Amino acid sequence: MTVDLILKEAKIYIGNRVIEAGIAINEGRIFKVAKETNLPSASEKINLSGMLVLPGVIDVHVHLRDQELSYKEDFYSGTCAAANGGVTLVVDMPNNKPITMNSETLKERMEIASRKIIVNVSFYSAFPQDIGEIKQIIHTGAKAFKIFLSHKVGGLDPNDEDKVISAFKEVASANIPIAIHAEDGIFLRKKIEEIGNRDDIDAYLEVHSVEAEVRGIMRAIRLMRESGAFAHICHVSTSEGLKAILREKARGLPVSCEVTPHHLLLSKKDLKKIGNIALVNPPLRPLSDVSYLQWALGKGLIDIVASDHAPHSLKEKDSSSVWDVMAGIPGIETTLPLMLTMVNRGQISLSDLVRVLSENPSRIFGFKGRGQIAEGFYADLVVVDLKREWTIDSSEFYSKAKFSPFDGWRVKGKPVKTFVNGTLVMDEGEIAAKPGNGKIIGWVKRI
Repeated sequence: MTVDLILKEAKIYIGNRVIEAGIAINEGRIFKVAKETNLPSASEKINLSGMLVLPGVIDVHVHLRDQELSYKEDFYSGTCAAANGGVTLVVDMPNNKPITMNSETLKERMEIASRKIIVNVSFYSAFPQDIGEIKQIIHTGAKAFKIFLSHKVGGLDPNDEDKVISAFKEVASANIPIAIHAEDGIFLRKKIEEIGNRDDIDAYLEVHSVEAEVRGIMRAIRLMRESGAFAHICHVSTSEGLKAILREKARGLPVSCEVTPHHLLLSKKDLKKIGNIALVNPPLRPLSDVSYLQWALGKGLIDIVASDHAPHSLKEKDSSSVWDVMAGIPGIETTLPLMLTMVNRGQISLSDLVRVLSENPSRIFGFKGRGQIAEGFYADLVVVDLKREWTIDSSEFYSKAKFSPFDGWRVKGKPVKTFVNGTLVMDEGEIAAKPGNGKIIGWVKRI
């Protein structure tokens, strides 16, 4: 037979090791991995000249914006940014305008996205006001639910304990994850009252403190115990918070966690130096927390690294009052390069990188046939040049958000080709596919 495409003269990460071989791709899936002499004939061949092929990154924490927030980002710009960063599948957060919180808003969002996306996209939903709608939202295609314990997003008041537990139980029956922004809202509001009229970065750090996160995580744990739901704790930023999660995992509680590259690599000192551009939520932490997160990553204690790609306009990042600054940074184009740099520095192994960027996201969120290089799996692949050194320059981002706290960083390791469902979508920084190339990946029973 003749397959669609062969990637030849490659180094391939497969089965926890790197081999020299080629990949035959047919009808969007990996047909065979073998020495070139053992591969079938192909309609097209691409010589990778010894570069490394990894499973495409699955980023489970992305704000693609669009609709009434398209001035910040839209499905096309956001998924072009994903392709440029070696990301082949993103999971879109629900705090949009309108909020994704029922089957109608989810359908509308999926229909708009289907015409624009370059890479594959799945969707979170916020909780609806009527818990009875949860099953319909799932069957419409939501891959997971998201709740902010810090404030109300969607139809469910996070402070209504009984209703939250009922909603969690409903989701638990479908065996899909609930992603939790774990900051305690009551504690946050109390601290805001205490600080009075202060509006500097120190005031922000005092409100969004370590205690706010730990209290939020402990509440999330209580909710899981009461409901039996599987929870994914987003953007853990503190050693104390991570230790609390690890204790519960050791006791068998169904919970996973993620960290972001900015919490792994930047500290409170960087926030003070860079200013509003580096303002994220939860905020950057002391170096002791950064060091602990890096140690935990290398020890296999962190499940997922996700970008929390949160684009804003530059105007929204510029204010004399910290309370008027939009928290968040565009991170989808820098996640893989920063992680490859950690590999090159010996801070993490290549297997660590693949585990937290591809394998675990696929397993935890139920992306069957994705997240690793194996025969029969979808050909979602990123080709990286591990030796290429370059400087991050946000003015060259595909994202509409042209800023980054990593501007000027010298990194080593670069995604040079991205394949989605067997199609080349990014080649040496150029987008090579048309809008609509990506697929909407809807709900299926979690692995």
